[in-house]
Amino acid sequence: MFINCHSYHSLRYGTISIEELVQQAVESETKVLALTDINTITGIYDFYKLCKEYGIKPVVGVEVRVENELYYICLAKNRSSIGEVNRILTNYNCDGIEIPKTNPKLIDSYIIYPLSNLPEVLFENEFIGVKPEELNLLIKPELKKLISKMVVLQSVTFQTKREYNLHKILRAIDKNTLLTKLSADDYCGENEKFISISDLSKKYEHYPEIIENTKRILNDCEIEFDFSTPKNKKHYTDSKENDFKLLKQLAYKGLQQRYPNDKGIALARVEKELEVIDQLNFCGYFLITWDIIQYSNKMGFMHVGRGSGANSIVSFCLGITDICPLELDLYFERFLNLNRKTPPDFDIDWGWENRDTILRYIFNKYGKDHVAFCGTNVEFKYKSIFREVGKAFGLPKEELDILATKSINEHDDNSVFRSVHKYGKLLEKFPNQRSMHACGILIAEEPITNFTALEMPPKGFPIVQFDMHIAEDIGFEKFDILSQRGLGTINDTVKLIEEKRGIKVDIRNTAISKDEVRANEFLSKGKTIGCFYIESPAMRGLLRRLKCENYKVLVAASSIIRPGVAQSGMMKEYIFRHNNPDKFEYFHEVFEKELGETYGIMVYQEDVIKIALHFGGLSAPDGDILRRAMSGKGRSLSALQKVKDHFFESCKQIGHSEQLSKEVYRQIESFAGYSFCKAHSASYAVESYQSLYLKVYYPLEFMVSVINNQGGFYRTEVYIHEARMSGAKIMNPCVNKSEYKTTLYDDEVYLGLMHLEKLEIRLGHFIPEERKKNGDFKSLEDFVKRVPVGVETIQILIFIGAFRFTGKQKHELLIEVRFLLSENKFDFRYLTLLEEPPKNYKLPKVDRHKYEDAFDEIEILGFPVSYSPFDILQTKYRGSVMAKDLIKHHKQEVKMLAYLISRKHVPTKRGTMFFGTWIDAEGEYFDTAHFSDCLEKYPFQGGGCYLLLGTVEVDFHFPTITITKMAKMPFIPDPRYSLDKEMAQKAQANIREDVSMTFRKPYPQEQEIGLPRHKMT
Repeated sequence: MFINCHSYHSLRYGTISIEELVQQAVESETKVLALTDINTITGIYDFYKLCKEYGIKPVVGVEVRVENELYYICLAKNRSSIGEVNRILTNYNCDGIEIPKTNPKLIDSYIIYPLSNLPEVLFENEFIGVKPEELNLLIKPELKKLISKMVVLQSVTFQTKREYNLHKILRAIDKNTLLTKLSADDYCGENEKFISISDLSKKYEHYPEIIENTKRILNDCEIEFDFSTPKNKKHYTDSKENDFKLLKQLAYKGLQQRYPNDKGIALARVEKELEVIDQLNFCGYFLITWDIIQYSNKMGFMHVGRGSGANSIVSFCLGITDICPLELDLYFERFLNLNRKTPPDFDIDWGWENRDTILRYIFNKYGKDHVAFCGTNVEFKYKSIFREVGKAFGLPKEELDILATKSINEHDDNSVFRSVHKYGKLLEKFPNQRSMHACGILIAEEPITNFTALEMPPKGFPIVQFDMHIAEDIGFEKFDILSQRGLGTINDTVKLIEEKRGIKVDIRNTAISKDEVRANEFLSKGKTIGCFYIESPAMRGLLRRLKCENYKVLVAASSIIRPGVAQSGMMKEYIFRHNNPDKFEYFHEVFEKELGETYGIMVYQEDVIKIALHFGGLSAPDGDILRRAMSGKGRSLSALQKVKDHFFESCKQIGHSEQLSKEVYRQIESFAGYSFCKAHSASYAVESYQSLYLKVYYPLEFMVSVINNQGGFYRTEVYIHEARMSGAKIMNPCVNKSEYKTTLYDDEVYLGLMHLEKLEIRLGHFIPEERKKNGDFKSLEDFVKRVPVGVETIQILIFIGAFRFTGKQKHELLIEVRFLLSENKFDFRYLTLLEEPPKNYKLPKVDRHKYEDAFDEIEILGFPVSYSPFDILQTKYRGSVMAKDLIKHHKQEVKMLAYLISRKHVPTKRGTMFFGTWIDAEGEYFDTAHFSDCLEKYPFQGGGCYLLLGTVEVDFHFPTITITKMAKMPFIPDPRYSLDKEMAQKAQANIREDVSMTFRKPYPQEQEIGLPRHKMT
């Protein structure tokens, strides 16, 4: 008789998980149970499956509230009634259409009103819920006559007294108020919990009709969910037959373009794949994806199809992916096989500025009633839990900061903090709010509100109320529509090359963007700053250690850099075997046969499947469980344990020794979590190579595009330095030359107005627009007349040199602007028919220190442009060795002067260490290692130049300096503050550095990896 149960999916209200709710029903021998979370259906699918598992009849519905006022409870009579309620909620959430307070038009639902919201008329499917504590009110004549329309309302929100207190804390968090400020209407009654059916019946023993009404309603609610049938849009055309016909036609057309000299191998693969795609009814899925790509191509956008979809030659022929599966021996079964019951998903990337255009096309083409983003439950996190709970208890900001930033051991031991800890720990793993999945789109055959209500987050695209796991359980497979800046860089570079040089580069032509001599040379030397995925210090070091000289090694490198491979020690072993192919044996013939390309080392997800199948004798479905577990998609640890047990049993039957089997499974297990499938690595490698090709042959256009796409791993200064090293003359922003973004004129790179942080974005766009409309600015006075700007903003432009075209010194311009912007001057700015010539002010010439501009630039941009950081150092010393010669100094001590680019925190068994990346006075990059004992004496002191002393260690062609001492070197005193010694030393604080923090476990040392290099029996 429980028609109103809340789980913790009633956000910031309920305190019980779905599992706990069902378990309570089992323990109290409840045979029928209704889940009615507040304004959401998030939990109904998991609830339904669990109830079925335990022999409980599931009833589902929604408790409808508006601004915390309970309107009514809806119980679904059947499957279609879920859609009714979803549409009312969706109209409210997405379009602001008011929810009717009474008599909603819900034909297939039972409506139960609280006594606080009685309608004037009760329809046949409408009832009144009466709580046990409200039974004494039924003596009132106006209520007594309605007893025939009443039902039992024993709500369930919490389990224990502690959870009741937690419920109140959640309500305070939701209302952003103190616990003591909550009113009785803000939280539930203190008896909203499970009681035995017999005790509940006893409470209503004088009202048998109410009990019978409740039982009748619950008996009448019969809902069945079909979890086995795919829910995605079925057909792209009007039928399955026409879908297959179109797909086949497109595949053959693409086959001729991709394989003009095919000897029948590609054709056979296409035909084989088409047969499987047709049998599994996935033609529509392929065609919808193809359609999105066609629109993208028409708009001139770059895209990358990656993930397991790149295993398919049909997707290659359709232009969805750019990876040839024959070249890399990618097998289609990893993507799609006859055992697979749900559609595969294509992961497709677009440039970050193009993604919203693609999304709008999808929503418009397939209808807003059928398309939505996948949702995701954002859980309470460690820092946010203690901060939110602490606020509810009324703690001041200083103490909230301590709770959020320091470990529990460092918190005060007082009663309030202890309460915060107690209730904060209860909130771990609780959903806090719903958000949009980063990229997953659902395109449904039926209206999507048949399955879920929709919500409208700030980003402007509707989301469903469940996550990707539930979507998959129901039968949806998402389309992953992603964005990244790397593609934006490639796209912009190609356009810029055509604009500036009149050259059309077909960057998707793999003949030029996958295996090119000069690009391979850059690759092997790690000269990849700005290139997608291969520019980080770790990746550049790996490329140098491997002497990576071709696309296939790049594919492997893209995967072994992943944390799972590196953490297991496989990366170190791969580097060794790549450089020493004659110094190891395959420890078993299966590894030689299946993993010969990667020296017997598991590098890709497919490698684990291969070993599970060919060494362990597991079935393909068991291999897939392993694969899903490793990719993070598997949710069942028990299923993984079963596979592990089966693996050892199978190995024993095959005749493998226990020691050998344990070693193989150790390698499998150590690999779990962060590995790529080979096709995914190949997709990344193609994009990396496309970036690299453009960097090699069109370096200025490429670096300008990197800067405009706001870079990647490094800050803007590094990419500006890279442009200068490529031959660019770097020019400060200029009101007559600069656009909002950085621009290129021959070999001159004019920094964009976007880099002036204190300049309003609106003005940054307005200045070049005004210049295009009415011509260049003739003078400062002309600028002031035409641009609505205040004196502080103009001062920034003057100090950065944006008016240098006037030929006047900065101090002259500063005085002039004070005259021009005196009180009430130029309140209305417009062009006049007859312009008076600008007044010329004769001011004395001031001798400026040659480095003043550099200090202006540091203050405004965070780095110098006119000069190098080395130019403004007090010391003239530049080091005993330059970066280009480090490889010749293995095991030797060197002294270097260098400018800090970035540092990465890395945990080790000896304590915290950092890896640093620097440039020397010649502008070349090199890397350092700083161990904890050194850091204690010689810590980093922010951005700037340092004198470094250390020993060079050359590891497979890659030199690193292990630092023993370092000291930050001072700049000359800021000449702008020659009379203020304190201010003269402050400029250095504006110099930036890139710091990345990681808290992973230490990578194993070579002796700890234990990967056998000799045959085992």
